Amino acid sequence: MRARAAVGATLVVAVALVAAGVAVLGVLRANLSEQARLQSEVRARSVASKVAAGVRFGGLGLGEDPVQIVDRQGRVRAVSDDLEAVTGAGSRSVVPVRVKVEDEDDPGSVSTEEPRFTEGTARVDGDEADYQWAAVRVVTPAEESVTVYAGAPLATGTVGSVRDAMLLGLPVLLAVVAAVTWLVTRRALRPVEGIRREMAAITASTDLTRRVPVPASRDEVARLARTTNETLAALEAAVERQRAFVADASHELRSPIASLRTQLEVGAAHPELLDVDGAVADVVRLQRLAGDLLLLARLDAGERPSGARVALAELVREELAQRVGDRVAVRCELGPVEVAGSRGQLARVLGNLVDNAQRHAREEVRVTVREEGDWGVVEVADDGSGVPEGERERVFERFVRLDDARSRDDGGAGLGLAIARDVVLRHGGRLGVRDAPGGGALFEVRLPRAARSAPVRVG
Repeated sequence: MRARAAVGATLVVAVALVAAGVAVLGVLRANLSEQARLQSEVRARSVASKVAAGVRFGGLGLGEDPVQIVDRQGRVRAVSDDLEAVTGAGSRSVVPVRVKVEDEDDPGSVSTEEPRFTEGTARVDGDEADYQWAAVRVVTPAEESVTVYAGAPLATGTVGSVRDAMLLGLPVLLAVVAAVTWLVTRRALRPVEGIRREMAAITASTDLTRRVPVPASRDEVARLARTTNETLAALEAAVERQRAFVADASHELRSPIASLRTQLEVGAAHPELLDVDGAVADVVRLQRLAGDLLLLARLDAGERPSGARVALAELVREELAQRVGDRVAVRCELGPVEVAGSRGQLARVLGNLVDNAQRHAREEVRVTVREEGDWGVVEVADDGSGVPEGERERVFERFVRLDDARSRDDGGAGLGLAIARDVVLRHGGRLGVRDAPGGGALFEVRLPRAARSAPVRVG
């Protein structure tokens, strides 16, 4: 990653520098060219003014700056001192031609037309360079029309020097950018490497109590470290729950298996002493426990309920119709409410809550189904001793029995309420417990109502 970041940053900077360099050179060249045009025009108009004033060609005093004066016939009438060669002006010749012209008293004139500009070269006293030429037309007092060509150096050497400096400095600057990007990226990724090493150590040691280091910064890496630690904590808790679940399940299975084995061994040795009813009860208990464990395993694996429409009132009637000869009577108040979910799983929830209520009730269990806003509510209340306020969350944990309310003889393995809450949560609902109005415990199930369709008859 560090290499990719360094290469990427270097390429971006290189492209930006090349583009900026081309733009700078273009602006510099344009400015120098404009400056040369101005200088050449000023020089040409100055010479043209002298010619128009009647100064003879031999007495213009052109100096060393390249100047050439050419008449309409293309003859060179005057050149500056030491001008040895020229291109881009009026003529390639640098040798003046003497032409006898009669003198006139009237002054000449300089053309008001815009000067013409051309680029060329000139060799002055052995030094050849690029020049910007300005051409200004002028009429002498003798009514002779000539054109004055004056040159100004283009300073292409300056552009070349700047270009060479850029080409020399570009690799150095790119090397600095690559090095700085490498160092900054390495420093920025150092916490990530620490997280990686710690995760590798955790994987190798299987010690989920360890945590990755959290940098002091408040950037994305720090958030990654905190999220990783939260994931490790959740994973540790899940593993601990799984270990406790396996241990508790083993313990719960051991008792009925041991009891059943003892009864069968006694029955094998003394058939007249075989307790068939007790053996059947142990088998039924094993069957129920296995079913509960299987359902919990499916729920833990993320099994989602179906979206079938379930009429809660009809579900309650069907569940209670199967209970014949229960110790405690169940009274109902059923309203027309439909929810979406798995009929079998919701029947399991209702059955577990009714079993729990009958186990604790003294004389009566009451089941209520009603509609409350967007929720379908099922309440199962008993008139027993209730659930202590400090135990109202713990009672939904797996393999938990309250000492004064449950025993292995009267109750199950402590999975009924845990299964009920897991199923309700996966249906998008809530399950809680509070005091019943007449004393005892009231377990309330809230499930999202299904979209309304035909009304549900309860009769």
